This record gives sequence, C-alpha cells and structure tokens, in this order.
Amino acid sequence: MSPLLPNPSSARVTLSQLRKWAKADEPFAMLTCYDANTARHLWDAGIKTMLVGDTAAQMLLGHPNTQRVKMPFMLEITAAVRRGAPDAFIMADMPFGSYHCGDDLAMANAVSFMQETGCDCVKFELVRDQAPLVKRLSDAGVPVVAHIGSRPQAKLVSGRSRKLFKRSDIQNVVEDAVALTEAGAIMILLEAVPSEISQAVVEVVSQIEHDGHSPMVIGCGAGNNCHGHVVVLHDILGLTDWHAPFAPVLGQVGQAIGEAAGKYKQLIESGDYLKNDHPYELEDEN
Repeated sequence: MSPLLPNPSSARVTLSQLRKWAKADEPFAMLTCYDANTARHLWDAGIKTMLVGDTAAQMLLGHPNTQRVKMPFMLEITAAVRRGAPDAFIMADMPFGSYHCGDDLAMANAVSFMQETGCDCVKFELVRDQAPLVKRLSDAGVPVVAHIGSRPQAKLVSGRSRKLFKRSDIQNVVEDAVALTEAGAIMILLEAVPSEISQAVVEVVSQIEHDGHSPMVIGCGAGNNCHGHVVVLHDILGLTDWHAPFAPVLGQVGQAIGEAAGKYKQLIESGDYLKNDHPYELEDEN
C-alpha cells in the first residue's frame, strides 16, 4: 500500500463484513463521497460503505454528465476518501473511457485504483459481453462490481439517463447479472430498475457461489429487495437543483450554507469583523 494511505485498523470494514450483513438480511447504507473531510463525517455518522462515484463530474466539477471526469481526478479523490475514512469499505468508480479501449488498459487502470487509492473494489458499467474482462480482472485479484440496469455512461447513445424497463426486460437483466457474476463479479449494482427486476436478480445471483460466497446486490433506486443501497450524497443533503426520485431529501445543507455565507457577508459589511478580536498581535522586542 502507498505510504500516503492510512494503515487499516481492526475496525476496517471488509468484504467479509458485507457478506455477513447480507447473509443476516441486514441491509447496509452506502453513500457517494468525494473528499476526505466528508468521508470522516460519514464514517462518524455510521456510514461504513462509500462509493467514490463518477457523479463527481456533476457534483464537484459542474459537468452535465458523468462522461467528463478522468482517471487522474478519480484516483486523487478516491485516495482522499480513503484517507478521510481509513476503515470504510470504499468502492471506486471506473470513469468513462478507462476500460473501453481494450482489456489491457482496463486492467492497468483497475490495478492503479487498487494500488494508488487503497480502495476495496472497482465498479464498471457492464453488459454480459464484457464477462471475459470481469474474469480476467477477478483472476488477477481485482474485486469487480458490475453496474447494470440503467447505465449513465451510456446516456449519449441511448439519449436518456434512465432506461425504461418492461416486463419482458426482466430476463435480459437477469442474464446480464448471471453472466457477470459467473465471471467473478463480487457484486451487482442495479440502477433505476423496477422492484420486480431487483427481486429476480437477487434470487438468481444468490444461487451462484464463488469460494463459498454468493454475490451481493446493491440497489441504486432498485426497490427494497437489495442487500445494500446507494444514493448520491448531495441529493439527500438538498444540495442539488434536481435529484433522483429514489433519493430522499433528508437535509437542507444548501440552505444552511447560504445562511452562513449571508451572515459572514453581513459581518464583513458591518465593519465589525476582526475589529476587536483579531487573534494575532505583535510580539515584544527581545
């Protein structure tokens, strides 16, 4: 592990812990996170699993979609989240273009995530035809999360950010999940699918085993059948103008930021800022 990354402690949440939760039917909460300070606060709040998502393109950089974020940036912020939450289970998001130009490049980029950031697994938006890539990565020791269902990185081709599913699509999604988990994926991340689809996927992949363990299913707007659930942190904090309908707004942090900034502005304009309480003074000459 890089010397810039913290050493894990006995409290470190591992894949084994997630599997125990899943086996005990204890759903776990995952949130996106993009910086060390927020990671620390999330950990203190009891969030033990975090996704450093390519949604950073929108949440941090102001881009209109996830396609704009690049590998160096994702590596940097993933390492930052690990430093902020040394014991959390960290899922890193492979950005658009980082695994689409040949399996060798995909392997090199995935290994970079594991070596340079200290993440616990890497997530790819996949279809069943990419099962050979999953097998190669898994055989090399890279824990792979297969993101299926709605795939935001494919938005420019489909023309919409969310796929519209019909009952006839259930089997197609299930077959994607089976192919990718049989190839070695440790988890399936299902985004924006009806509950019937997530239920079918959970039932099928629960019958697949690798080294005595079945893959888990993480839902991102996939109903309540999944082993865990993830949403964008900025959505639930009320920091976004638009939020996914499956992400409940649980706070008004944007409003709180505005109020605090307004109070600071008033303090400056009043002339009272540091008028009588400046913390620095000249020292006496020796």
